[in-house]
Amino acid sequence: MGDAIDNLGAGFATFADPAYLVLALVGVVLGTVVGVLPGIGPIGAMSVLLGMTTQLGPTGSLILFAGIYFGSTYGGSTTSILLNVPGEASSVVTALDGHAMTKRGRAGPALTIAAVSSFLAGTIAIFGLMMSAPWLSGLAVKLGPPEYLALCVAGLLLLAALAEGSAAKAIVMICAGLAIGTVGIDPAGGQLRFTMGSDALAEGFSFIALVMGVFGVAEALTMVGRHRRPEPVRAPRLRELLPSGEESRRAAPAAVRGSVIGFLLGLVPGPAAVLSTFASYVTERKISKDPGRFGKGAVEGVAGPEAANNAAAGAAFVPLLALGIPFAPTMALVLAALLLNGIVPGPTFVADQPELFWTVIAAMYIANLMLLVLNLPLVGIFTRLLSIPPQALMPFVIGLCVVGVYAENNSMFDVVVMLVAGLLGFVLRRAGYSMAPFVLAVVLQPTLEVSLRQTLAFSDGDPGYVLGRPITMVILGLVVLAVALSVRRAFRARRAVSPRPGRVPEEERAS
Repeated sequence: MGDAIDNLGAGFATFADPAYLVLALVGVVLGTVVGVLPGIGPIGAMSVLLGMTTQLGPTGSLILFAGIYFGSTYGGSTTSILLNVPGEASSVVTALDGHAMTKRGRAGPALTIAAVSSFLAGTIAIFGLMMSAPWLSGLAVKLGPPEYLALCVAGLLLLAALAEGSAAKAIVMICAGLAIGTVGIDPAGGQLRFTMGSDALAEGFSFIALVMGVFGVAEALTMVGRHRRPEPVRAPRLRELLPSGEESRRAAPAAVRGSVIGFLLGLVPGPAAVLSTFASYVTERKISKDPGRFGKGAVEGVAGPEAANNAAAGAAFVPLLALGIPFAPTMALVLAALLLNGIVPGPTFVADQPELFWTVIAAMYIANLMLLVLNLPLVGIFTRLLSIPPQALMPFVIGLCVVGVYAENNSMFDVVVMLVAGLLGFVLRRAGYSMAPFVLAVVLQPTLEVSLRQTLAFSDGDPGYVLGRPITMVILGLVVLAVALSVRRAFRARRAVSPRPGRVPEEERAS
């Protein structure tokens, strides 16, 4: 513990450089803005800025992206509470009781409870990251190719099972991502594959071009069809922000419970932030002595989900930094920023890059404090951003994407790839396909392929080699269990919607 405190102190000392403080401030403000504006989100903002990371360096890139991620998780709650317009999918649950509090004239306390709960959860999650990542890195050094193969398979299958919408469509996008990832040089033999004679594809498709296309350009095209009429909103005055003693008493334990739930679920592949908010909300309703208050302005329904949301955001960095495996699309972009700067996260990351790791931990603490200090006084400014027509943002977003992609390799081919990916992403999103599984599959494909080949080589065709590794079997067993539960839930939901022929639904029998 003493070494961790000393290392954290060294990380804070890095911020004597004002440039890092500016990057942290820019990150949290930009993250809050994209969290407030419905649809853009941290993925869109990070993908647009990905091309700038080589100029910022690994430390600056991580500080900026961490600020954007933390800021966006908080920003979505502002419009959820005031306007019942969730800026992020993870803020949908907050709107249930947050907006009900606004209707009762308690918008100020709702915003304060959301902010303080987010700060508490962020602090707990960062502390958990600080303590668990070095320990997990030491454990990960002992993992071999079968374990990494199992982790990659687990990440992709759990993402498909837990993703919103059709699991079959998620699997299709995973297969497409794995196929795209194979284009280029064969890592084992060194031969070119699937390049169709194109020299531009010798190193594969540019990840920046793909991500900016399916997220940045596709989102800009989606903005064109949005016709949103902003509602007038009165931001609460500073003296109206304080919650009552009863509200604080109810919110505090809910925030602590939400922090624990969010951190644990943040370690699971898939949409952890969304799942954690629902899990926290359900937990608070179950343990409440008066569950009828929920949906009518219960402060626990604001504190718990907001804490879970932010704790999951902090926990998402643990598998990335300790294992080198991103379990969420945003973490895939953070991984890309590190790789562009020549940094490979993984089991030896904390030992090889201690200055970078502890500086990032310090940056998270600073960004978390900045969010608490800035967002409540500036809530009026952030809500006025909703008056910006979405169509006005389209040229700006596409322009940044084009400049960022071209600046990476000075290649017009990459710009064409980005535009084509954007058009395909736009069409597929309208057809109900999620881009998150595609991006994660592209990122995990090299690790998956290398681990598979090494496992096959070491096993020499003997399945006992894999069956005799307990960690691998535990990981795969948990995946099978999670997928089975997901299939069972989907089957039960389908039966509830479409009863068997000749069976009278319960509603009709009751009538």
